Amino acid sequence: MSDDEREEKELDLTSPEVVTKYKSAAEIVNKALQLVVKDCKPKAKIVDICEKGDVFIREQTGNMYKNVKRKIERGVAFPTCISVNNTVCHFSPLASDTSELEEGDMVKIDLGCHIDGFIAIVAHTHVVQDGPITGRQADVVAAVNTAAEVALRLVRPGKKNKDVTDAIQKVAAAYDCKIVEGVLSHQLKQFVIDGNKVILSVSNPDTRVDDAEFEENEVYAVDIVASTGEGKPKLLDEKQTTIYKRAVDKNYHLKMKTSRFIFSEINQKFPILPFTARALEEKRARLGLVECVNHDLLQPYPVLHEKPGDYVAHIKFTVLLMPNGSDRVTSHPLQELQPTKTIDDPEIKAWLALGTKTKKKGGGKKKKGKKGDKAEESAEAEPMDEATNGATS
Repeated sequence: MSDDEREEKELDLTSPEVVTKYKSAAEIVNKALQLVVKDCKPKAKIVDICEKGDVFIREQTGNMYKNVKRKIERGVAFPTCISVNNTVCHFSPLASDTSELEEGDMVKIDLGCHIDGFIAIVAHTHVVQDGPITGRQADVVAAVNTAAEVALRLVRPGKKNKDVTDAIQKVAAAYDCKIVEGVLSHQLKQFVIDGNKVILSVSNPDTRVDDAEFEENEVYAVDIVASTGEGKPKLLDEKQTTIYKRAVDKNYHLKMKTSRFIFSEINQKFPILPFTARALEEKRARLGLVECVNHDLLQPYPVLHEKPGDYVAHIKFTVLLMPNGSDRVTSHPLQELQPTKTIDDPEIKAWLALGTKTKKKGGGKKKKGKKGDKAEESAEAEPMDEATNGATS
């Protein structure tokens, strides 16, 4: 075996060190999410919450692997986003933004962390209120949560990406909600947040992805967004976009001095993973980023919106396809839900009744997954409440 092959082999879950790095990143992500949820209160400034999430991740990762011979990159893998109500995703405003949360706001929190390029990401939906979530808000949260639980059971070796796409659409329909178009779940690899194996949220003629089969020792970020509206979000204002990722395969000689300065800073600080323009000098960034984006040097993550009055919920989790089953490593408990719909469909109930652990080779006893035990009964009024609480390892 050549050194290259050995290096490649060691970078998946067959290496205990790699598993440890994923789980350490996940632990930081779960704590950061907990911190951010606590700060989602009326009158809280959105930019302050985003910054708090990012600072926490930087501090926590900075305390790890300090005294090692080889420098280990670590830090934010996806900047903290707080997208409110009908805003679908990627809202992480600049320091000058004054947006605040209000009582009753439905908040989608999205963030990620990496250690040595091994990425853990999470998204969670929280309503700024005391007491249970009710009505259509509860329906859409229950839709993404139940869809996430089904996806967890279907993203397993031998299953195909299309199986997951079809299933999550069926779950959303059971709650009279739509899965939002254009959201992709990606395989994660070292320093790669958008790997080639992809799960489509919605099958349609405009968006095609290659058929793929899940395999043991792979890692996925399963990303599910649902809406009480049409599920066809729009870009309303390009100026709201603040998250970008360096397009590593593109080159261009920038004309403006400001653009060259900003691009040099990006290459130095954020060569591979997504970053927020908030981390750059604001006035210069506004000018310089435009030319970089126009020449495809940066991939923007646009802020998308459903129609006003629509409720949008988001759950994303990182799952390790271990030899003994699927290990969901990022999550956060949901608020109490009182949806107007219940799951009666036998196929959905059968999916939810599947365990997440597999029989070990050699005929060992099948472990009972925490989530398999009560999945079917909890698929009713409060979908997977026990399952979600037990999901964080």
